[in-house]
Amino acid sequence: MGCRNLNHMPPQAATTAQPTDSDAEFHAATEPFRREILAHCYRMMGSHHDAEDLTQDTYLRAWRAYDRFDGRASVRTWLHKIATNTCLTALQSRQRRPLPSGLGGDAFDPTDALDTDREVPWLEPFAGTVDEISPGDDADPAYVVGARESIRLAFIAALQHLPERQRAVLILRDVLQWRAAEVADAIGVTTATVNSLLQRAREQLRNAAPQHDSPGEITDDAKRELLARYVSAFERYDVDAIASMFTDKAIWEMPPFTGWYQGPASIATLIRGNCPAEKAGDQILLPTTANGQPAFGLYMRGPDGVHRPFQLQVLDVVATGAAGTVEVAHVVAFFGDDLTEDFARFGLPATPYDAPPQVQPSPWH
Repeated sequence: MGCRNLNHMPPQAATTAQPTDSDAEFHAATEPFRREILAHCYRMMGSHHDAEDLTQDTYLRAWRAYDRFDGRASVRTWLHKIATNTCLTALQSRQRRPLPSGLGGDAFDPTDALDTDREVPWLEPFAGTVDEISPGDDADPAYVVGARESIRLAFIAALQHLPERQRAVLILRDVLQWRAAEVADAIGVTTATVNSLLQRAREQLRNAAPQHDSPGEITDDAKRELLARYVSAFERYDVDAIASMFTDKAIWEMPPFTGWYQGPASIATLIRGNCPAEKAGDQILLPTTANGQPAFGLYMRGPDGVHRPFQLQVLDVVATGAAGTVEVAHVVAFFGDDLTEDFARFGLPATPYDAPPQVQPSPWH
């Protein structure tokens, strides 16, 4: 089954040969798993951009090896094995991708000047809904839940504390639910080594992962109501209202700025002292999804009166009481050099005025 050019193959592959019947066979067999492989590479790398490149590399390697695929494993398992080893090779020459709160040290003073560090390869958000990266309807429900939870930003940030092989083993065992023997075969170690790596990874992850108290279930109505108030408070530039929606230990951070801030009072002080907004209407928020979590593209009005992409906010929302109270526990506000391009990945327009009717800005603009 020699394989050749496919729609998603890199340009160098596309110029080497004409499509064949086996190309179509390969495409039909592997393409349904592309989003899963992208999510797997993202868990390994902590970067959507790196994940896209390594997914492409995975498919190129699979395309070249398809004539040797014997079917003893499923196509999904085979692709994940290739992707895992592709990522492990890439990680040998890359730094871990943290969030500011993952660098160690205490929360910052919100009255201090902001510092940036563009040399740090910061963690990146993942564009897409949980349904896009979950397996099909025939998958084990436990796996579906694990796959969805394991794309959340806090989990990806915690994974960055693990050495490469521990990270791979934990993802393969606890997220993909592979047997220890399958993992050992995939990464070329013994089963005993897999079990040892998994034990150390789980222990380190428990120490690294943030714990948010969430004693109750979050209803859809409660979440929608909170997010509507959140948007309204930002667009009215009501800092007190913004702060009132955070938990007592809520965290706000803004890579590539190096600081992180804890508690409603500190977050309010930070916003008042550094946000360019001055009045209602200066900010417009449009909803999207990042890492399977509620997120917003924030557009800031410039001196010319035009709103432009300013930051992408990813929220962690928790239930804080049996009465159904819902609050914001964590916000990561991502800045970037080309936010227009980043916004596009999340389905957000270059200007809020181009948004579809269902997400049009509030009427006071």
